[in-house]
Amino acid sequence: MIDAYICDAVRTPVGRYGGALSSIRADDLGAIPLLALQARSPSLDWRLVDDVVFGCANQAGEDNRNVARMSSLLAGLEPSIPGVTVNRLCGSGMDAVAVAARAIRTGEADMMIAGGVESMSRAPFVMAKAESPFSRSVEIHDTTIGWRFVNARMKARYGVDSMPETAENVATDFNVSRADQDRFAFLSQQRYADAAKRGAFDREIVPVPIKAKRRGDSDTLVEKDEHPRETTLEALARLPTPFRADGTITAGNASGVNDGAAAILLTSAAIAKRFGLSPLARVVAAATAGVEPRIMGFGPAPSVQKLLRKCDLAINDISVIEINEAFAAQVLAVLHELGLDDDDGRVNANGGAIAIGHPLGMSGARLIGTAAYRLQAENGRFALCTMCIGVGQGISMLLERA
Repeated sequence: MIDAYICDAVRTPVGRYGGALSSIRADDLGAIPLLALQARSPSLDWRLVDDVVFGCANQAGEDNRNVARMSSLLAGLEPSIPGVTVNRLCGSGMDAVAVAARAIRTGEADMMIAGGVESMSRAPFVMAKAESPFSRSVEIHDTTIGWRFVNARMKARYGVDSMPETAENVATDFNVSRADQDRFAFLSQQRYADAAKRGAFDREIVPVPIKAKRRGDSDTLVEKDEHPRETTLEALARLPTPFRADGTITAGNASGVNDGAAAILLTSAAIAKRFGLSPLARVVAAATAGVEPRIMGFGPAPSVQKLLRKCDLAINDISVIEINEAFAAQVLAVLHELGLDDDDGRVNANGGAIAIGHPLGMSGARLIGTAAYRLQAENGRFALCTMCIGVGQGISMLLERA
């Protein structure tokens, strides 16, 4: 097998729902990190890119018609370079990197771009076709997140719990308390704030220009993540639990609804040497696993266990761990299953999605980029990236510092 290396990783800041990035179409948003990759390596022959693989969970609005292809064309990549969009819901961005790495490892490609994009602010409403002629009934769904056009057989067999409801199920089934969730959420915010102050995200974030809406106004530049917030444990404890009367899930211990895009350059060792690139990390392997949809947040546990078995490693061999914080409840359940403490210093040392936000198709690529930079900064050997996926899956990837 040919080694696949991550040679660069960039992302936009993460925008809040209806926030700074909400005026940007998903295909334009996806083009921004692709443009940044090209600008950062001007001597690279970008015509050699074999494929562009992007993750995107929605694909019902401006991200339809293969957003990877549209973003690559909008970013000025040659029309001869193909593009494909993959959808593993929340795990789409990570799956895109896995697909790209496999193409290089099998010798089918030498240089790939992978990543993901999601504009949850601009996710459209969709309307079903009428079941009968002259029907006066209309079925409309919000595509921002979660179930739509539900299959009655699926509902009867597995249920169609919303994402927050699945987190409530995990909290109940795995005995994760509200207090522990709030403490973890507070730690995520603290770690993010500390990381931002020391410039931990400077290498990965590229600014996004926003055109003024009115004539005479100045254009703006979005340079920082918009979702993080200052809070206290007391403030988190006062938040309501809107998803279950006696529940534990709040807006404070869950990730946000967000906008953002990320892109990663992967090459073989030969291409990296030819163009003088300095690889950050080698993609070792990836794994996916399934769980009951009602506890989808627990999905990372079996996928991590499967990946570690495949690589003949133990969790204590890992230096850097990045787990997507869809909900504090599911992260804690996974950490307990893996034998890790709630505040393990290897886990999300720069904060996670509770602070940063979770643009669905982008998040997996963001995790991988962050992990690659952490490996370099912390001089670690192995990094583990993992995340849960709606409808009951988990995905994991192992990186080794180059």
